[in-house]
Amino acid sequence: MTQPSDPAPQDRVTPTRRDRLKPLELIGFSAILGIFAGLIVLGATREIVLALVFLGVGFIVSIMMVALVGLGGKPSQEDLDARKDLQKPDDKPNWH
Repeated sequence: MTQPSDPAPQDRVTPTRRDRLKPLELIGFSAILGIFAGLIVLGATREIVLALVFLGVGFIVSIMMVALVGLGGKPSQEDLDARKDLQKPDDKPNWH
């Protein structure tokens, strides 16, 4: 049997600082919306437990909405190029 050839070395992709901090920004945004909901309920009812429940529900709902909006976006050209690398090329029989 023949040994498969080693794949060509690929350049390491290092994300920018903005790309690395994007998830924290989205979680922070959801936390602010949850705190806002909790403060509104606390101001209206003066019940801390109910305000904490609304804070948690507001956080979870807002983080789910942010995730759904993020999934609905169009992929960038860089993402499309990375997906092409994952597909089997026609001219290389010993691919991966």
